[in-house]
Amino acid sequence: MSTHALSGLELVPTSDEQQNGKDYTSDQEVRWCPGCGDYAVLKAVQSFLPDLGLRRENIVFVSGIGCSSRFPYYLDTFGMHSIHGRAPAIATGIATSRPDLSVWVVTGDGDALSIGGNHLIHALRRNVNLTILLFNNRIYGLTKGQYSPTSEEGKVTKSTPVGSIDHPFNPVSLALGAEATFVARTIDSDRKHLTSVLAAAAAHRGAALVEIYQNCPIFNDGAFDDVKGPEAGDHLVRLEPGLEVTVGGRTWLHDPSAVDPSDQFALSRMSEGTDRVPVGVFRQVQRPTYDDQAREQVATAVDASTASREERLTALLHAGDTWTVV
Repeated sequence: MSTHALSGLELVPTSDEQQNGKDYTSDQEVRWCPGCGDYAVLKAVQSFLPDLGLRRENIVFVSGIGCSSRFPYYLDTFGMHSIHGRAPAIATGIATSRPDLSVWVVTGDGDALSIGGNHLIHALRRNVNLTILLFNNRIYGLTKGQYSPTSEEGKVTKSTPVGSIDHPFNPVSLALGAEATFVARTIDSDRKHLTSVLAAAAAHRGAALVEIYQNCPIFNDGAFDDVKGPEAGDHLVRLEPGLEVTVGGRTWLHDPSAVDPSDQFALSRMSEGTDRVPVGVFRQVQRPTYDDQAREQVATAVDASTASREERLTALLHAGDTWTVV
């Protein structure tokens, strides 16, 4: 039996309604390029969702614009293909008004970190009860191969023919800087690790961001070969609580539950100047959520007010500083 990160609700199907991945597969033809990493993530999500123990009508996926943003079409849940970069804002409204829903955001490195950057960091800062899947292929795929906010310096693309001069975002560092309460990284081709990270993110109450290294075989093929190939073990650092980590000559034991994110942030910079890439859960702490507190304020205001509408309006107009014009 699963409770998910909802308001104490247990929406578990009865024994004769047990679900599987096919129940979460829509009748829409999946249209991504052959070999796209999105296929692997979609299959993992479809297979994982039954484990939440929720009914399909209590799950909603909101996407922005991009290849990954086709996700809602391929899932047999509620969903919305929304506006470029604005998925976190729309999802915030859903999560605040509907505490009975499990709300997910599917976005890409261009959608989330360029036009949508402000919406993303504030959803994380506010700790809205959302699970955000950020597909990072380090390129604009839908618009055919321009450099993105995560493309490495010197990257030659259609929009940077002599190499990008932009310094890229590190999505995990960005999320930790916004003090997200759950931050993780995983890889599209590692089904076991991807599923375990999804499970941890879904169980977290608050804003959870999962960066997924995702291959674009057409416009940026092999971007993550160093952590996917036969020698990936030489480069990957699989994070677990208590793991001894060394960054910049300093060694400590990884603690994702530490309230101060300083060590977690330092860990997110491990790959800067080295060939070591950490994957797993960087941060997992508890803090009151925006949507819970907003609903509490509304309930308190309604319960506390026994005066008539006219009396409340008069009191509001005359509250605080007033001026007399003579």
